[in-house]
Amino acid sequence: MLRKVPFYIILMLCHLSVVAQINTDRVMMIGRNALYFEDYVLSIQYFNQVINAKPYLHQPYFFRGLAKLNLEDYTGAEQDCSEAINMNPFVVDYYQLRGLARIHQGKFTDAISDYAQALVHAPENVGLWHNMVLCKMREKDFDGARTDVQRLLDISPHYVPGYLMSAEVWMKQQDTLKAEADINHALNLDKYNADTWSMRAMLYLQMERYKDAESDLGQAIHLASMNVSNYINRALARYHQNNLRGAMSDYDMAVDIEPNNPIARYNRGLLRAQVGDDNRAIEDFDRVIDTEPTNMMAIFNRAQLRYQTGDYQGAINDYTTVLEEYPDFLTGYQQRAAARRALGDKHGAEMDESILLKAEIDRRNALADNSNNKGNEEKDDEKKTRKKSDKNVKNYRKLVVADNDELQQKYKNEYRGRIQNRNVKVELEPMYVLSYYKKDGEVERPINFHKIVDELNNAQVLAKRLYVTNQELPLNQTQVEEHFASIDRYSTFIVENPRRADIQFARALDFYLVQDLASAVDDLTQTLLKDDKFVPAYFNRALIRCKQLEYKRAEEAAEAMERESKPDSKSKLPITPMSHVHEYEMVHADLNKVIQLAPDFEYAYYNRAVLFCQQNDYHAAIVDFGKAIELNPTFAEAYYNRGLTYIFLGQAKDGLADLSKAGELGLFKAYNIIKRYTETEE
Repeated sequence: MLRKVPFYIILMLCHLSVVAQINTDRVMMIGRNALYFEDYVLSIQYFNQVINAKPYLHQPYFFRGLAKLNLEDYTGAEQDCSEAINMNPFVVDYYQLRGLARIHQGKFTDAISDYAQALVHAPENVGLWHNMVLCKMREKDFDGARTDVQRLLDISPHYVPGYLMSAEVWMKQQDTLKAEADINHALNLDKYNADTWSMRAMLYLQMERYKDAESDLGQAIHLASMNVSNYINRALARYHQNNLRGAMSDYDMAVDIEPNNPIARYNRGLLRAQVGDDNRAIEDFDRVIDTEPTNMMAIFNRAQLRYQTGDYQGAINDYTTVLEEYPDFLTGYQQRAAARRALGDKHGAEMDESILLKAEIDRRNALADNSNNKGNEEKDDEKKTRKKSDKNVKNYRKLVVADNDELQQKYKNEYRGRIQNRNVKVELEPMYVLSYYKKDGEVERPINFHKIVDELNNAQVLAKRLYVTNQELPLNQTQVEEHFASIDRYSTFIVENPRRADIQFARALDFYLVQDLASAVDDLTQTLLKDDKFVPAYFNRALIRCKQLEYKRAEEAAEAMERESKPDSKSKLPITPMSHVHEYEMVHADLNKVIQLAPDFEYAYYNRAVLFCQQNDYHAAIVDFGKAIELNPTFAEAYYNRGLTYIFLGQAKDGLADLSKAGELGLFKAYNIIKRYTETEE
């Protein structure tokens, strides 16, 4: 599955200034704000406004292209980047983004051209060299890839992905010793990189060192417990060691994580059939066929199982489907004949048997040209597995393994996405906000509740039900239009009811959801002027000001990096980031007011604790997380964040206890952190 392009590309690579009229500047700023907070559909609407007003500006085309790339509109992203390049051919980021868009469309030669052009202007850009290597590997230019990856490692000798790519090039050229040496070097640099363990395991599978592969995949799972491929590959290593129970357990885990994974389902179905668990094997093949309706080997396996369980008509239907696709697959006629006889269809069975008899006569007389037969009725090889791309139906009994190109593509996407999120990133859970939308988690979690929110919902002033959430959901096109229209409606209501704080708050919610944070803060301030005890307004204003501060600090960091990257000597002077003391004080003041007015509102203590952590005041944060837990003993995020805070302070024992409680309450990623820190302590 495609991973998102990281937002730090916006700030680290593209700190661009827009020289335009104030209205255009404001719309551009809101659009970039929406983009930063992953509201792609909304950001495109804002960039469209800028382009319509001033089509000669190149930056909005680039940012719109970035939003389209995240929405997997690769053609549109390429077109927007081309527009930006036509207007200004000297910006490295435009070539880099167009290269990514072209990679997703399989245009590797064109992407290489983009990266080569970008490297003229930024010869030490690690990301450009990285993608250049990947493109050359896809074009099977292994010599060129090896040359480029060496340049990359000369620039950045501690860049772990570079050694993994180098190893992959050696694997493509069948030099397993050099590949293993590169992977071992990568492990010496960073033993906590799950991808490195996974890759060495794949090398060991290729070398038939199944015990070593199983061990490495165990390490990879230890570091990245939600990676389905690792379970599937470890099951394969265990299967080759005749550990069927262990293989079945791994397929169970893979299916739990990704219920419709066709490889895990297919292989588990085969193993279930081997141990006589026919009905549950049929269920697995049903799911495979739902996902891949033309998977003839799954259909044939289901036919066999249906026959064994007495569903003769179902078996006949499946055999017929396979034989329509593989009319020379003799085993299919043999099995269908048996099913037809069992159903009492003597005539149908005799027709199938006559086909078998004719094929036998032809074989004996050497009349049949089996080399052109779709069924390939040659003697089967002794391998236990087949590639997913293998469509030879006679291999229906073999376990499926992913194709090499498929593995490489996934590996490539891992590094084009959020690099820091390959494993669970060790960072605090985010603050809470009052919003109409929330993401559904991987497991069912308690609904966040407080009487203040309940009262506001019961007042029926708001357009939708309000939730307390820290997992916000980006808007789709319909929702964007709804909230723009809602802003207009509430604007009319505010004119008609100038003293109504709740209506002003409702419009503030709409402004927040369309990422116009400045207008949202203005409306919340007006809300509080009308009613200085309106707790939700203080709570949301604190959160929104934090977001504004986050974006501002990220821009400053990007600006500092951009200056440091310039060749002139002045840019090398140290840059001191702004402290933003006043902004932090305003956020604290709002949260303090919430706690004063609603001392049982646990989410205010939680948010204030996160704020203390951002200011490195960990002792104060622990106190506030503790108060939130006291008010709500099932507050998983508070346990999780307090656990990390203890670890930041060097109090690992207390931290691991809190993380364990967070995992128990359903925040399962805590277990990944526990494993990593437990290993570090040992």
